[in-house]
Amino acid sequence: MTIPFGPLALDPVLPPLLLAAVTVPLAAFATAIAARRRGSARIRWVLRLGMVLLVTAAALRPVVPGDASGPTATGGLEVYLAVDTTSSMAAEDAPPSPGPASEPPRTRLDQAKDDVAAIVAALPSAQFSLTTFDSTAVQRVPLTADAGALLAQTEAITQEVTVYSSGSSIDEPLESLAALLGDAREEHPDRRRVLFYLGDGEQTRDRPPASFGELAPYLSGGGVLGYGTEEGGRMRVYQGLADRPLGSGGQDDDAGPPTYILDPAGTGPALSRIDRTALAALSEQLGVPFRERVATDAGDLTDGIEVGDVDLRPGSITGPVELYALFAAPLGLLALREAIAAGLLVAGARPARRDRRARA
Repeated sequence: MTIPFGPLALDPVLPPLLLAAVTVPLAAFATAIAARRRGSARIRWVLRLGMVLLVTAAALRPVVPGDASGPTATGGLEVYLAVDTTSSMAAEDAPPSPGPASEPPRTRLDQAKDDVAAIVAALPSAQFSLTTFDSTAVQRVPLTADAGALLAQTEAITQEVTVYSSGSSIDEPLESLAALLGDAREEHPDRRRVLFYLGDGEQTRDRPPASFGELAPYLSGGGVLGYGTEEGGRMRVYQGLADRPLGSGGQDDDAGPPTYILDPAGTGPALSRIDRTALAALSEQLGVPFRERVATDAGDLTDGIEVGDVDLRPGSITGPVELYALFAAPLGLLALREAIAAGLLVAGARPARRDRRARA
């Protein structure tokens, strides 16, 4: 708990009332004893009172306020990315990347990662938030202007662990996104917000998906990006830590060939297909375009979206300055004096005890 204190601020190590309950009785005791002593004895107790006051001052932790966040440059645009990581996004029916063919083929999730990178590159100085969803929705990256951090986290995304898959629903991130967008508008009502939903539209849970219409009032643009083909693709099995991470060109050479999720009859690999109808309905609810990602070119994903004026904030490179050391240094000297005095007192008492034993 930081307490303003003139040009300074206090950040006590204990709640102020608890700190007072400990130090006030000690200060009162030392004051009372010092008032009854004379000469050098009084000086010793005055110094002990000083130790109590120094401990109190250091425990209050006075600081010179400051902000070490450094300079930032952000536009008036917030970009929210929701990426499907269900098992169907591991289907191998993504368009091949330019250059030599990869083996095994690229997955839908590989293509979605490339599209995230393209969106980030096309909207410099925007702020980005990344949410992934499978059986649950998780915000992987809170809203940030650090594009490098977002891209690193995006590259680390994997599909859900296959054995834990409990079916997919395209509305899984709805509640999480509604909370994020609502909080963001309340905090910064002047900013514009766009949402990109990246998924294949596959709904395998036994219920219809909820409408995304409640998100539309928060948004000024975005897009629904659909992945997969009508013919479908085989879905890779992912075992978590037992597997190597999937890269843009598939698994590492040493990882061996991928295995695939079987169909219900167990006779061969199951196929996942894009659900264009579900994705088109989602885009209509959000009021944003639906783009089926049938090619690797991502140049049109952000058409019509402008970052806006860039807000430059210089910040500070100094940060808060702690002042407790000003009290800790003299406290240490007084504590050393007390330790030396106690040692001399003990050393002087030993010869006296030996003399009394000898006389006895």
